[in-house]
Amino acid sequence: MDIKEHTPTIIRDDAYFRLRQEVEEFFYDEAAMLDERRFDEWLDLMHDDIVYFMPMRRNVKFGMHQDREDTLLEEGMSWFNEDKWTLEKRVEQIMTGVHYAEEPLSRVSHLVTNVQVTSAFPDAANATEINTSCRFYIYQNRVEHEHYSFVGRRYDTLVRDGGRMQVRHRRIILDQNVLLAKCLTAFF
Repeated sequence: MDIKEHTPTIIRDDAYFRLRQEVEEFFYDEAAMLDERRFDEWLDLMHDDIVYFMPMRRNVKFGMHQDREDTLLEEGMSWFNEDKWTLEKRVEQIMTGVHYAEEPLSRVSHLVTNVQVTSAFPDAANATEINTSCRFYIYQNRVEHEHYSFVGRRYDTLVRDGGRMQVRHRRIILDQNVLLAKCLTAFF
């Protein structure tokens, strides 16, 4: 399932605001795990069937943005098109201590804002599947003089199983079409 950019279709009642607050806390906890390099805990937040996708962006003529600006999942190139296994391997590689781009380890700060619940199934009060959108700012500092900023939007599908929430689908939209960083080792 590919999450499309859209406006919320959920009624914003008390159940919505309680659910949104729960989702916000989930995202804040996730950001703290990444910032504190608690990658194994972060991986536990990823569903076994995770689709972790960041399309490449293209500059296109006016009127063609919706159809052509972003590369498509499973078609062409992307910055990320990963599953749980590849995310685990990226973490393992970083934590070896000999990862060229992460030795020494980067200092990273994740900021998450503008969190919205765009739909919940069966409803906000009993949600087992939750579609969300948010904005992010990620600051990365490497060695003495390298620093990078990543800004964009995320569209997530969260699933709840027995009260535990996990990310089943993440679509990351970076607000740049040319990657300005020397490497892309941060998790979004």
